[in-house]
Amino acid sequence: MNGTSARFLRLGVSLSGLAVLGWVLTGQAAKPAGRGIPLPTDWSHSHVIFTAPASEEQARLLNDDPRYWQQLYRRGQSQVLKPEAADLNPGNTPSNVWPQTLGGAAAPGATNYPAKFSFNTSIANCGAAATPDYVVYTTGVIGSGTQASVVAFDNLYSGCGGTVPSVYWAYNTGGLILTSPVLSLDGTQVAFVQTSGSPTGLAGLVILKWKASATETVGAPGVPTSVSNALYPTCVAPCMTEVFLHDGHGVAVDDRTSSAYYDYTNDIAWTGGAIGWLHKITGVFKGTALNPPGEVSAGGFPVQVNTTNPSALSNPVYDHISRNVFVGDAGGFFYRVPSATGTTATASGKLDFGTGLVESPILDVTNSLIYVFSSSDGSTSCGGVACSAVFQLSTTFASGSKGSNVLVGTSVASGNTPNPLYIGGFDSTYYGSAGATGNLYVCGNTGGDPNLYRVPINSGVFGAAAAIAPLTPAAQKPACSPVTDFSNPNTSVGTTERIFFSVANSARPTPCANRGCMMNFISMPWRASTHFNVGQQILVLRTANNTLYLNTAITAGTTSTSEPVWPTNPSNQTVDGGVTWVNQGATTVNTLTGWTANHIYGNVSRIIDSNNNVEVLPLSGRSGGAVPTWNTNVGGTTTDGTAIWTNAGPWPNAAIPAASGTGGIIIDNAVNSGTLTGASQVYFFTLGSQVCGTSGTGACAMQEPQ
Repeated sequence: MNGTSARFLRLGVSLSGLAVLGWVLTGQAAKPAGRGIPLPTDWSHSHVIFTAPASEEQARLLNDDPRYWQQLYRRGQSQVLKPEAADLNPGNTPSNVWPQTLGGAAAPGATNYPAKFSFNTSIANCGAAATPDYVVYTTGVIGSGTQASVVAFDNLYSGCGGTVPSVYWAYNTGGLILTSPVLSLDGTQVAFVQTSGSPTGLAGLVILKWKASATETVGAPGVPTSVSNALYPTCVAPCMTEVFLHDGHGVAVDDRTSSAYYDYTNDIAWTGGAIGWLHKITGVFKGTALNPPGEVSAGGFPVQVNTTNPSALSNPVYDHISRNVFVGDAGGFFYRVPSATGTTATASGKLDFGTGLVESPILDVTNSLIYVFSSSDGSTSCGGVACSAVFQLSTTFASGSKGSNVLVGTSVASGNTPNPLYIGGFDSTYYGSAGATGNLYVCGNTGGDPNLYRVPINSGVFGAAAAIAPLTPAAQKPACSPVTDFSNPNTSVGTTERIFFSVANSARPTPCANRGCMMNFISMPWRASTHFNVGQQILVLRTANNTLYLNTAITAGTTSTSEPVWPTNPSNQTVDGGVTWVNQGATTVNTLTGWTANHIYGNVSRIIDSNNNVEVLPLSGRSGGAVPTWNTNVGGTTTDGTAIWTNAGPWPNAAIPAASGTGGIIIDNAVNSGTLTGASQVYFFTLGSQVCGTSGTGACAMQEPQ
């Protein structure tokens, strides 16, 4: 972090005290005051989270971690954004989407994420700016003269002139990158773990100073100057160094499964790797000639967390409150390691009996809780076979502990391998609570056809999971992606909240035609004493049958102080204080059938009209001989023969094709979209090869509207 960036951060902190106190008192994130700051968003920002502090003392403890302020700016910025020009379209590909090829053989990896950098949270910078915003993708293929191993794009937004996007820089770093990139706080450097092409099996943390280029492309990358660790702090961009990883005996080790986690406060990177070694690298982005980047080989580091049955580690995370590093392994165990000494690593009980813990946990720093995602819990509790499960442990868990868990579908019988269970996403209620209360969305059922689940959490205690919808036809069994939840207050009707995720193939939504698919789905929770506009949609649970339903506001007003009992039938209405809701029906990602002439429809039927709205029928009737002119007003009625339809709002699920599904999803809400069209977007990459617009064929780097 350079001096300017440090001053930006300190200014944001000093001016945001009132915002923090407001968050403490109201349980809601408030927009921090003051000037914009540089803001990185990478894989780790969905894995280390903060809920509302319950006291000023707790707020002071959270204040010590720059990630807390990053999240506050990221979520607080949404309070001032203006509506985007388009949302992800349920029926067609959005007009301002961009795909860019990462190379014909690119394979970025299912657990990996791109990394987005905004140079100023108050401004959307296009390519013509002195410091344009950019997004970095690793390609998952060995770099060469005709293939970049890492690439960045700028001129990102649809409101920018010229080519959207443009290659900002592209490099052959001499190795294979199967991990996610992380960014320095000032955006001038990027780091990632790579395995060298020669000799193979030698991994290192690459630290790179990039330089903008007008000539570099994915197929014609540049080669940064490679320097020693000692010379890196003073080298002139583009240049790089590599801190090679070693075991406790100085023998080189590989890492193809563990991305680096960066500690902004202490300038330390943590990464795992093959045969269970956890590595600590200091002087990463702020090293000096006297303290250059280097691996710590003292005080118990590097540490082999399991010496009996060592296996590859997934991504670690660091907790500045407990000062522990947390990491899982392919053997299914989870570990906490004191950051000062690695000699006292504590192992959980075995949590995963399937694929192993291939995904990093979610660390809730505020509530000292860790959520671990298991493809198979090793039980026979799900119809005689194992279950998919989410485990919750404290940040001080004891040796052998398995914490508590909640089941999210079936897994497989012993001896069979399920799909991985990747991380879920918490909703806005959880983020805004001062006590770990809200909902977790996860794509489970790892032994069968993938299904979305909503897991209620009340004061840190799991409730029973409720199934949202099967995502594929029967007997297809593709894998899901990680799940990301995002609240956007800027649609035409007001705040909406959606979860974003993908399946590898056989997706139900019509736009994907049984292919790999990136989807989103309404996840807006009901809120007490809250104003809702006509057209806003919420996902609600009817506890009597543990079933989720979509409800749409057909009259505006303020909700009651307590949640109503929700009906089961489409078209049923619920008066909730000043709001009247219409039930759109039980949740599904299946596209409903369209209108049919001269058809007898039973009561509580529902169809999709020509405007992509759901029409529900309170009483049975026969449709007319010609398509009616549908009432486009939410709550409005359309007479169709003897049937009288009610407009229950738009279809809640949107989808676009994504070959073999996607990796992790980054949602940028850092910059004010009111300053430029398309400034707040969704970034991801496809896992399979497809046509990437006009840029070529391969795995695609993608940007989509929210």
